[in-house]
Amino acid sequence: MKVGISLEDKNGLYSNVCKHFQESSYFFILDIDKNKIISSRIVPNYVQHNGKESKVADEMLKYRITHIITGSMGVAAQKRFSQSSVQVFRYSGNVKDAIDNFLKKNVELAKKIVPSNMQSTTLLS
Repeated sequence: MKVGISLEDKNGLYSNVCKHFQESSYFFILDIDKNKIISSRIVPNYVQHNGKESKVADEMLKYRITHIITGSMGVAAQKRFSQSSVQVFRYSGNVKDAIDNFLKKNVELAKKIVPSNMQSTTLLS
């Protein structure tokens, strides 16, 4: 599986998971096999603050992720990931703990998409 994590900075395991997906400065991309990290890399978010959150989701999807861990995420990005069968997980804290908890299945799977007729623009908070 390939996991993407939204980062506040480029300090890898020592970063915090970004509180809001669209505001991520970097993404941590991990290849995981049999609960072991095979490879990892940090990539910049080239579309940060330059467009809609769905564009940030499209940028992340270029890395063929199957799962994403972030602090919160708006409806547009959630829909884009859902359309691509990417599972979205919510986590608050540092990246090392996020990975450990993800591998132990101790992270919260995102709630279902808020219906479009509701006023909320943020899915996770």
